[in-house]
Amino acid sequence: MNPWGRKLKIFFEDHWVVVVAVFVAIVLIVLSAIGMAQLESYARITALANMPLWILVMLISGCITAFIYVSVMFGYMGKMKQSKVDRSKVNVKFSDVIGIDQAVEEAREVTQLLLDRSRLKNIGAQFVKGILMVGPPGCGKTYLAKAIATETGVPFLSLSGSEFVEMFVGVGASRVRKLFKNARRLAYSHGGCIIFIDEIDAIGRVRAFSFGGGQETNNTLNQLLVELDGVTTSANVVIIGATNAAEGHLDPALMRPGRFDRKIYFNLPDVDQRAQIFSYYLKKVKSDPNLDVGRLARQTVGKTPADIENVVREAALVAARYKKDHISHKELSEAMERIDLGLKHRMKMLPLEKEMTAYHEAGHLIVTFLLHPYNDVFKASIIPRRGSLGVVHPQPRDEWHGKSIEALLADIKTCLAGYVAERVKYNTSTSGVSSDFRHAMTLAHTMVWSLGMGVSGHVGDYAVIPPEQLSDSIKQRLNEESNQILKKCLKEVEDLLKKERAILDRFAKELIEKEELEYDDIEAIFKEYDKKPAPPFGS
Repeated sequence: MNPWGRKLKIFFEDHWVVVVAVFVAIVLIVLSAIGMAQLESYARITALANMPLWILVMLISGCITAFIYVSVMFGYMGKMKQSKVDRSKVNVKFSDVIGIDQAVEEAREVTQLLLDRSRLKNIGAQFVKGILMVGPPGCGKTYLAKAIATETGVPFLSLSGSEFVEMFVGVGASRVRKLFKNARRLAYSHGGCIIFIDEIDAIGRVRAFSFGGGQETNNTLNQLLVELDGVTTSANVVIIGATNAAEGHLDPALMRPGRFDRKIYFNLPDVDQRAQIFSYYLKKVKSDPNLDVGRLARQTVGKTPADIENVVREAALVAARYKKDHISHKELSEAMERIDLGLKHRMKMLPLEKEMTAYHEAGHLIVTFLLHPYNDVFKASIIPRRGSLGVVHPQPRDEWHGKSIEALLADIKTCLAGYVAERVKYNTSTSGVSSDFRHAMTLAHTMVWSLGMGVSGHVGDYAVIPPEQLSDSIKQRLNEESNQILKKCLKEVEDLLKKERAILDRFAKELIEKEELEYDDIEAIFKEYDKKPAPPFGS
């Protein structure tokens, strides 16, 4: 059967009720006309005069009946939004997906196999049924799915996992059946079909086998598993799932071979990939042609492609606010500050409180610069942001995917530096140390309880052991070790700030006068005192 014949068959299957209704209506009209012709003149005129009223009454009655029937019996429970993506409107190609090169290559391979299955048939291989995209949010999973939709040219159904979830038992399973039925029909008429389910963990998480809650989610997942098994290679249907959750949160039955066979992992872009992403998005706006994208890439360690796009978008808004005709490094830096630190909001402060805030932030600044083997100080400010009276914004020097003992200890020292600076200057402290203490104690606790970085030789992750199974003596020793780490770091910071009291006073004075210090200002002051940053880790 040729493609037009298949499409005609599909059309009749979808609209047979309408076709039959139109045919019956035509037959009834013809019979009514014949009947009218047999009536006498007066009866015919009377019938014709009353006919519009009869038709109006029947239409109103039919609409009311249909509305009540659909609302009460079905409502919207059996419906779901199966968005068929129009590739001409999406128009995202693989060349537009920047910063996730490995994921793009894997997706390109899958796309080629989908378009040319003859190679698989010749070798006797079977095509994958499901592809799972796993990675942090903002790394391009949905964007890559749009590229696949554009490149393949086959029907592409896009929906979210949350669209399957309902409070009524059986609705989610019904939606899954309708989705796959529609996909198989589209594949039959167009030669292939792709289903993209975003946030698939909403229905694919590990099942709870109990009589309590979660029964509807279990039913939905069970139906999805059945449909995955029913998708044969001849059906030309491929299911792509995307999730931000770790694989361990998904049900093992969903992950087994024969269902989601292929996994595409997304990682944060490295420095070269971030430079490419900046170049790509800066071409879409008016920007300074002399911008150093390498510097921008080094300033955005740990950011996703979506984060970088947001920085460029925010920089364009900043430039428009300042009535500039292009984006420069100044606008990009301010955009990063707005996103990472929050908007500035002026607050009237007493001179003493402002001074105490300046000393607090100066302590963070000095310890980060002189003791931290990983971070530089990108900016220091005593302008309130996000409920905080001041902030020191660190910037990683290099990309590290894990943290050493030295880095964790440096983080703890940095956290304690604000408290120590207040004590050194005023012999008192403020409530501003609350979040610093919380972070420092969390790090020390993790080092001892989970990472085996204590001094007593206890190796292992004690946090995974239920508290009731640990002896009081073990818990006491581990907690004492955490406290020893805090005390040792506190002593080192105190010795440093007392030794460098002149620099502490100088930075506090500069912050009071200028309210904000950029990296170049900070580095210049340290050079005045002949101070160099802490050597990078491993040097």
